Amino acid sequence: MKFINDRVSAFNLGDIFVSGSEQLELLNNERGVRYRDAAHIALPDGEAWIFDYGVIIFWAVTEDERMALLNRLQLENHQLHSDNQEHFRFVTGGSELRISQDKIVLADDDVLSRLAISHALAQSLKLNEYESQAQQTIQAYAHLPHALAETGKIKLSRQEIAKIRGNLFSTKSDIILHYELLDTPNFFWEYPEYEAIYNVAARYLEIHPRVEILSKKLSTIHELFGMLADEQKHQHSAFLEWIIIILIAIEIVMFGAQEIQAML
Repeated sequence: MKFINDRVSAFNLGDIFVSGSEQLELLNNERGVRYRDAAHIALPDGEAWIFDYGVIIFWAVTEDERMALLNRLQLENHQLHSDNQEHFRFVTGGSELRISQDKIVLADDDVLSRLAISHALAQSLKLNEYESQAQQTIQAYAHLPHALAETGKIKLSRQEIAKIRGNLFSTKSDIILHYELLDTPNFFWEYPEYEAIYNVAARYLEIHPRVEILSKKLSTIHELFGMLADEQKHQHSAFLEWIIIILIAIEIVMFGAQEIQAML
């Protein structure tokens, strides 16, 4: 394929485009080719790779072509926030694959080489989403351990604690549910000769170190969840203890009243 534009653009569509029926319809309409975990769409000047988990990678696609495809996907440009996109340059004809300063040097014009790199780009963009989601969750509830350390308790009702636990569980489960997306893609089981290309891109994007940091953030969320669970149990136990104390007090008062009546 002779490229006119040398730009690579990656966009995270989130959950906007994940339906199997939508993908099948798109492939039929665009005469696309299906690979494992991704669909290839040939465009007039370039190509697009659409991944099952909602990331699209454009190679050498002009702004007009990109907008036209997004319109056919029933997406609008304002849905693609700056935090959900990355951009690179690329050239073809190098002695070997190299990536530096956001420039990709390809050894040849091989569509599967571009797919291998697109896998790493898509994972990196999805990882951005999970990193941000985990970090925002930790920051939102970072005050709770400090409050517990200073006062020995968390000044929240059981219902408020239950809501926070629900948010923590939702964040953690959403990330873990898609955690396998951050591992080496299954595509390379069928095409192992392209895994080295993927590894070059993955190293440049620091995918594996970032996954380890994300794991630590998930551990922090898990600890927050456990701490709130213990606090909720403590509040429940304290509530039951007060009920028992009140019942005993009532019983004592009633017994005393009966004794007084008997004496009179």
